[in-house]
Amino acid sequence: MRKVLIIDDEEKLRTLLARIISLEGFEVLQADDCKGAWKKLDQSEVDVILCDVKLPDGNGVELSKKIKDKFPLLEIILLTAYGNIPDGVQAMKNGAFDYITKGDDNNKIIPLLYRAMEKVDLGKKVQQLEKQLGDKHSFDKIIGKSKPIQKAIELARKVAATDTTVLLTGETGTGKEVFAQAIHQESKRNRNNFVAINCAAFSKELLESEMFGHKAGAFTGANKDRKGLFEEANNGTIFLDEIGEMPLELQAKLLRVLETNEFIRVGESKPTKINVRIIAATHRDLQKEIELGHFREDLFYRIAVFQIELPPLRERVIDIEDLANYFLKSFLFKTNKKVTSISKEYIEALKQHQWNGNIRELKNIIERSVILSDDELVIESLPLDLQILTTPVRNDKTLSAFNLASAEKIHIQKVLNYTNGNKTKTADLLNIALTTLYRKIAEYGLE
Repeated sequence: MRKVLIIDDEEKLRTLLARIISLEGFEVLQADDCKGAWKKLDQSEVDVILCDVKLPDGNGVELSKKIKDKFPLLEIILLTAYGNIPDGVQAMKNGAFDYITKGDDNNKIIPLLYRAMEKVDLGKKVQQLEKQLGDKHSFDKIIGKSKPIQKAIELARKVAATDTTVLLTGETGTGKEVFAQAIHQESKRNRNNFVAINCAAFSKELLESEMFGHKAGAFTGANKDRKGLFEEANNGTIFLDEIGEMPLELQAKLLRVLETNEFIRVGESKPTKINVRIIAATHRDLQKEIELGHFREDLFYRIAVFQIELPPLRERVIDIEDLANYFLKSFLFKTNKKVTSISKEYIEALKQHQWNGNIRELKNIIERSVILSDDELVIESLPLDLQILTTPVRNDKTLSAFNLASAEKIHIQKVLNYTNGNKTKTADLLNIALTTLYRKIAEYGLE
């Protein structure tokens, strides 16, 4: 039952309000001064307070600020015998939900109470969602017991509490954005925005507009002023994924942001101040990119203050089974399937794969297998190139021939996939006659 606390030294009014409010289904607590109010708040979880402005040991306007500082989700409706504008303004600044006059506004109390309760309920839901989001993006949710991933987590935990710029490196699909979100979540900026942008996804002009925003009329199609992602991330964190793909001209502008904490919107001349933490990521070797003239050396040293290398999945073989089970559970909800387990042969095939696409590739393969399976993930639900990894090797000639044929079948299928089914191009790449390709397609049942 939701609770209302009435704070008023007029016993008759307090009792009358308590009776009216209790008839609405709320539990009502009472206090006649500030000291008594604090005692009630320490003993019970109160949702809404009705508080007189003039109390024997204090002022309700001042009390409301102290209460809101300690209990931010609690709402306060202030009651006064003699309303005045300065008190009303200060009450709202102190976080009061409303400020009404006794007698004149009595008919407003119950509707106000319900509106305040709605705001309390909304605040609690938001708090719960924020907690769930925080749990989802915490370091504890990063799966892996292997030494390489644990070392990366240890480094990320240490830098999270600071405002230091971080550079995450590693192959595509190793979980760089997951790490960036965890660093943000465990930083002092976690109450503010985490904004991500893939620098490889935009042309130079569009990327500049996305990052820094633009003024109306700055270019064709710019019909109104628009905030950029740096501005959206103010007081929070911006994640620049694939920073190695950023054009050199924009690298110079990013360097200015890092050095001055300000940027200029496209089409403007006046700089905008910001306070943003930058986490960057790349799969490229930026030192080589500097040598090739593709990346600014001065920018590299600014973003690589604290560098964390994320290991590829092939160096985390002991984590594959845990990751597979995690993705299995997540896809059961998405696909409405009832797959309950993963076979040992299936896991063994996963462990022998090279994983050039890393965790992202594993996730896609598990999703495919869940769709194809009924009660268990079995080896037959894997792509052909993974199935052959668990084919037992024997000495008899029949099976050796079968293994060779299987390898050829898989290779032809890969090339067909690469050419989008173009048989002429496939035959050229395989360096065989087109008629031979057609014969093998029919022989292996590839069509």
